Amino acid sequence: MGKSRTPRRGGATAEAVVEAVDGGLAELIPDRERARAWTLLIDGAPQSYVDLDDPAYLSFEYQRRLGHVIDLAAPVGKPIHVVHLGGGALTLARYVAATRPRSTQQVVEFDAALVQLVRRELPLDPNARIRVRSTDARAGLAKVPEGWADLVVADVFSGARTPAHLTSTEFLDEVRRALKPGGLYAANLADGPPLAHLRGQIATVAARFAERALIADPTVLRGKRFGNAVLVASDHPLPLAELTRRAASDPHPGRLEHGKELTDFTGGAVPVTDAAAVASPAPPPSVFR
Repeated sequence: MGKSRTPRRGGATAEAVVEAVDGGLAELIPDRERARAWTLLIDGAPQSYVDLDDPAYLSFEYQRRLGHVIDLAAPVGKPIHVVHLGGGALTLARYVAATRPRSTQQVVEFDAALVQLVRRELPLDPNARIRVRSTDARAGLAKVPEGWADLVVADVFSGARTPAHLTSTEFLDEVRRALKPGGLYAANLADGPPLAHLRGQIATVAARFAERALIADPTVLRGKRFGNAVLVASDHPLPLAELTRRAASDPHPGRLEHGKELTDFTGGAVPVTDAAAVASPAPPPSVFR
């Protein structure tokens, strides 16, 4: 536990912060190229990236894709109600606060020690309407008033795996209860060949939402490597054309699948229930090298 110095562009020096939290060993590593930007790692696995001077900057590709969903959840600049399941360094909550001022947000992050570390080292804008609750994601979701949220974002990992109880139809019933009519659900999923977890999650969402789409790197969709995919769902039509354009124009272009192509991709997978749910697969060690 402690700090180590990291040189930055222009000769400035910042200190890395290493501290034990409930979920393992947390490291805040300063970015040498951006003056007040940091990467959060838990047990060596990258979790979040935050630029305190530019909270609208999203570095991780999956967070950029979730940012596109946030951008398209309502007209530009309109305040929205957001529930974040999984907080990390609160990157996406900061993004909403920067791009949609006066939005009201609830963050559910199980790791209370991590929340304390992030609040101390990467303080939130005191004017941001962000409430952070340290409890289990599903328990926290159950406390959200019915029909409160315009958007629910699920980005929960424990030991680099999504907990089993956040992968089921019963969990999605709680998501639907919290959403306003026409609200959006967006989940960050991680899987690799043969993509059984990802296919099962698409089938599970299809059992509870009329509309869905998947955004991922084409090599992940082809089962060539382990990686992230963003699953988006709603009972109202999704902004497919704009999501497709934005994903394709990212620094690491993503492909959007929907409709028959997404159904075909699911390959006959069946919805996951609480009784059969398992955690998402652990990433291979090479992913973080």
